[in-house]
Amino acid sequence: MKTINWKICLNTDSKSVFNLLTTSEGRKSFWAEDAKDNGNIIHFVFPNGETYDSKILKVSPNKEFHIDYFDSLVKFKIESTKNDSCDLFLINKGVNESDYNEVHSGWVSVLMNLKAVVDFGCDLRNHDVKKTWDQGYVNN
Repeated sequence: MKTINWKICLNTDSKSVFNLLTTSEGRKSFWAEDAKDNGNIIHFVFPNGETYDSKILKVSPNKEFHIDYFDSLVKFKIESTKNDSCDLFLINKGVNESDYNEVHSGWVSVLMNLKAVVDFGCDLRNHDVKKTWDQGYVNN
């Protein structure tokens, strides 16, 4: 099993980023086609039709959000920086070696779209079921 570590600087406050990660509408705005939660489970729906039920493992308001994600542990940690900005750290533990390259690059796609949404108000995804990650599109 492998671990993925990414960090990204966002030009918005930690509370706004936390809300995007922890609300259905927030996750839908940058991550999945739908991501409703029912208590401690998030039902993700992706452009290719794949679904996954993620268990919410930890919530520390405006600081941390941990979930089970495709049978691995994903930790989001948010640190406030100057000028109402923040750094977001993503740690994905327990990634199968055979899936590592795809998951590693997949997180870049998710995080860059998050940055586009929070910093520039635009969604970089194409939302086209015929142009998904499975067909080699990074802007699924």
